[in-house]
Amino acid sequence: MPRAFPRLDAAALHARLKREAEIALLDVREEGIFGQRHLLAASNAPLSRLERIVPPLVPRLATPIVLVDDDETLAERAALLLAQAGYGDVAILAGGVSAWASAGFELFGGVYVPSKAFGEFVEITYNTPHIDAQEFEARRKAGEDIVLLDSRPFDEYSWITIPGAIDCPGGELVLRVRESVPSDDTLMVVNCGGRTRSIIGAQVLIDAGLPNKVVSLKNGTQGWHLAGLEVERGASTVAPLPAPAAQDWAREAAARLVERYRIPVIDTATLAGFEAEREAVTLYLFDVRDPAEYRAGHRPGFLPAPGGQLVQATDTFIAVRRARIVLADTDGVRARTTAAWLVRMGFDHVFVLDEAAGTGAVETGEAPDALLGLPAARVEELAPADLAGLLEGAQAVVVDLGSTRDYRAGHIPGAWFAIRARLGEDAAKLPPASLCVLTSPDGLFARLAAAELAAATGTPVKALAGGTAAWKAAGFPLESQPEYLASAPDDVFLKAFERRDRREEAMRDYLQWELDLVEQVRRDGTLSFRL
Repeated sequence: MPRAFPRLDAAALHARLKREAEIALLDVREEGIFGQRHLLAASNAPLSRLERIVPPLVPRLATPIVLVDDDETLAERAALLLAQAGYGDVAILAGGVSAWASAGFELFGGVYVPSKAFGEFVEITYNTPHIDAQEFEARRKAGEDIVLLDSRPFDEYSWITIPGAIDCPGGELVLRVRESVPSDDTLMVVNCGGRTRSIIGAQVLIDAGLPNKVVSLKNGTQGWHLAGLEVERGASTVAPLPAPAAQDWAREAAARLVERYRIPVIDTATLAGFEAEREAVTLYLFDVRDPAEYRAGHRPGFLPAPGGQLVQATDTFIAVRRARIVLADTDGVRARTTAAWLVRMGFDHVFVLDEAAGTGAVETGEAPDALLGLPAARVEELAPADLAGLLEGAQAVVVDLGSTRDYRAGHIPGAWFAIRARLGEDAAKLPPASLCVLTSPDGLFARLAAAELAAATGTPVKALAGGTAAWKAAGFPLESQPEYLASAPDDVFLKAFERRDRREEAMRDYLQWELDLVEQVRRDGTLSFRL
């Protein structure tokens, strides 16, 4: 007999979101659809990737969870998976996002909306100074002493940036800035792709007491492009780690921020107490250093969350706003500066683990892959070489469950793109075949989806061992064209620079959207910042 999950009406959910109790609001639609309209407090956890997303996002099984979609269909499927994995308090928003809108509540477009809105509130509250692209370039050409720091992760910076920019992700700014500044008279300009990380980056340097004049680059790389200036691709200049004197300055600056915002610095005994209570109170443990440092060695149980990204995309790391959050580093700077932002974002229980606290055992490499505790999927796998032979003889159809972004970057020749959550309905668009072979970036979701595709097609289904990554590692080719789409490519929310058409219009719309968030967040009433 199907399990019945409780429904929560919009008014009741809105009231619960304003209480001082734990709750996780998960929108289980694909990111592209989520980005069209969603609830402000929702974290996106698409049903297609639910098994991998939810465990770190909602680590406590007893956390009250409310699921959101368009018509309760995806939410019902997600609720069953969560219940089978041991989550004991799962409800569904009755009527989905349309019911929320009909009740008079706000719906938001875009992604990372709480963080984006926070950046706008920061600029308004602190009067964070800025400079526009044309003035910046004119002053630089005139020979003025200027340093431009791009506050995004290296992959975003290298993909597209402003000529002459130095990469220094937001969480690293206070630690590394003094090593990048020729003198106290140098003008410091901080940029990102749009607005948020430019504003946050400039303001954290001002808060830290940097003696230089600091400004954000108005509208970032998009504003630069709209001003008719050339962007750079493939840049590779990274801000250096600090020498002892620069690191001492950074530590003192970070210590002042912790004191100013009354952030507790805890020892290992306090952390052990939190861990002992994690079945009663949700606990997030984040290592906010550079990803390479994390892989080289980190405290067991701490997940990677580079500080700049934790502030920039908070809802992808933290779904439970009343949880305990413990941040760690090895230098006494990055955890403290990140904590100072999270407190101002409205998180109640933020702690910094003393960098001098003993680590005990140290783990290396990536964080272990946490998956929902469901029965292991049984599926026959196929090696890349065997699949190549089948494709050469036109004996199989490949179905790719990677994202649209992955698929368009390069897919197995002839592979069909499909969204896992829609296999039951979209499988009819696949060509007839005696064998279907599922792939995904690392093979996980291919294995999990095999039984569903077999049921939908009545065709034998195998999974590619190791997924598309294994195919590529074995030296087999990838193609980006032609595209074969069994599902509509609405699973990702494209950045303006990724658009194939109307790119400049999309940039202007995006920048205006960020500015408009302030009033919309005020009307919504479920999120309060503490600036």
